[in-house]
Amino acid sequence: MAGEKKKGLVAEFREFIERGDVMDMAVGIIIGGAFMAIVTALTTNIINPLITFITGGNGTDVGGLVVPGTDIDFGAFISACINFLIIALIVFFMVKGVNKLRDAGKKMRGAQDEAPVTIVCPFCLEEVKEGATRCPHCAGAFDSPAAPPEIA
Repeated sequence: MAGEKKKGLVAEFREFIERGDVMDMAVGIIIGGAFMAIVTALTTNIINPLITFITGGNGTDVGGLVVPGTDIDFGAFISACINFLIIALIVFFMVKGVNKLRDAGKKMRGAQDEAPVTIVCPFCLEEVKEGATRCPHCAGAFDSPAAPPEIA
């Protein structure tokens, strides 16, 4: 700790903000807020009037779903549940699509990056086929059949 240089609060905050993950999260929150406004408008202006029409409400409340004389409004609760379900469904499809794109990208990169693993004779450093018990170049005997090195 004696050799460490202390960062100022402003420098630490700047480093935190400049990370890519924080910016991605901020963009996600902003888009999520805008999307929530769209879904709320959908439920308020389209779905609730349909429920009101079906249940025979008075046009201001979702008919039959408000307990008279109290602040209990089942219609508002149902609207919030519908909002949640719509947003959860859209997020599910978005995550599923992003994961599919990520997997496709990994497959494309994997096909390019995968190089065949070569087994090398420890005596003459020439290439040896997997399973060989002797080197075909120097006739050196292996303790066990040749196998590719384990990747840690």
